[in-house]
Amino acid sequence: MESTANNTPLVVIVGETASGKSALAMKLAELFNGEIIAADSRTVYKSLDIGTAKPTETDRHRIGHHLLDVVDPDQTFTAADFKRLALHAIDDITARGKLPILVGGSGLYIDAVLYDFSFAPVVDPLVRQELQALSIAELQERIKKHKYEMPENDQNPRHLMRTIERAGAPVVKNDLRPNTLVLGVRIDRDELRKKITHRVDITIERGLAAEVEQVSKKYGWDAPGLQAPAYKAFREYIDGSISLDQAKAKNVQNDLYLAKRQRTWFRRNNSIHWISKQTDAVDLVTTFLNK
Repeated sequence: MESTANNTPLVVIVGETASGKSALAMKLAELFNGEIIAADSRTVYKSLDIGTAKPTETDRHRIGHHLLDVVDPDQTFTAADFKRLALHAIDDITARGKLPILVGGSGLYIDAVLYDFSFAPVVDPLVRQELQALSIAELQERIKKHKYEMPENDQNPRHLMRTIERAGAPVVKNDLRPNTLVLGVRIDRDELRKKITHRVDITIERGLAAEVEQVSKKYGWDAPGLQAPAYKAFREYIDGSISLDQAKAKNVQNDLYLAKRQRTWFRRNNSIHWISKQTDAVDLVTTFLNK
């Protein structure tokens, strides 16, 4: 059956990590009979609950959530995988008379749905395994050797590997998906730093260190899921080479760097309606659904 997910109503919420996207999504889902599709390259992983700030069980009981806990931390999950599953979720939510709300900070995941990206064929597992064994510097060197264009985030091994696997070919981007409202959460940078620091404090109180240790022992530090900022920051703490305060500071800094990359990505998109208050979002969605 052909998917209808490319023309049914869709609300999208984007922005930096800890900016308040999830809270806004919950509010809109409650007001407009919606369900949430998480567009996050880390919350797709099982067992990574505290360090990825997944929605609580209470929130997931109140509002239906999709694309959480999809794969194990040692499995590869791509933007192409996300697009396929997100379109299925949009169909499913719409078929039940509800409003799909796509929310997250993973720009490539979001854009794969918004602009109907086409992706290269599935890569030979042996080739992928070879690339995964290379360092960031080695991946960058291979791209330079073949004279491919370096991805914008040239410190992300997944982006580097994707460039090599596509032989430098760009991802095909189409026009914005019809019948779509894209909201961007705007937040002051000082306020964002406070929110990130507070969130890190909360994750530590909830047992982040124990989660990191448990998952790393089971899957190994090279597992794709363990490349999230919180898990990378706490690796040295688990190893005993830095203190808890140092790990916390590194976690905050990693999240701030992530936020900067997200800010850069989304600011290039002229289709985003930037809002700073929930009431503005409610007004925009009301107008969008009644047009």
